[in-house]
Amino acid sequence: MTYGKILFIHIKNSFMPYIDFNTRKTVNIWPGISGPMFHSEQLTFGHFTIEKDSVLPEHSHPHEQWTHLIQGELEFDINGEKQILTPGKTAFIPSGLPHSAKAITECKVIDCFLPVREDFVKLENEQN
Repeated sequence: MTYGKILFIHIKNSFMPYIDFNTRKTVNIWPGISGPMFHSEQLTFGHFTIEKDSVLPEHSHPHEQWTHLIQGELEFDINGEKQILTPGKTAFIPSGLPHSAKAITECKVIDCFLPVREDFVKLENEQN
């Protein structure tokens, strides 16, 4: 059963939303950055791999962003403040704040954007 963009599994009159990122397609976001994602009505949630030495140039967007590092080392620059993220560390980027990143090693991150990244939805649909 679907509700908006969310998949719900109907089990004995209860609704339980589950997403299996292992079975979702990999989307290429930028060179060296790819992974599966899911979009609810409110936000975009992604499991991304960032290849070693990949650079995400400085940019900003109207979305709040949370980036949680699962594996690797990622140099993050948020509005001129740099920090190297290691597993277990999270970066919060408020709406409109310039930021960039460079993967020191291959990285695995969980990214969450609020509201939905419509540009990512478009990319995902184009890469069918």
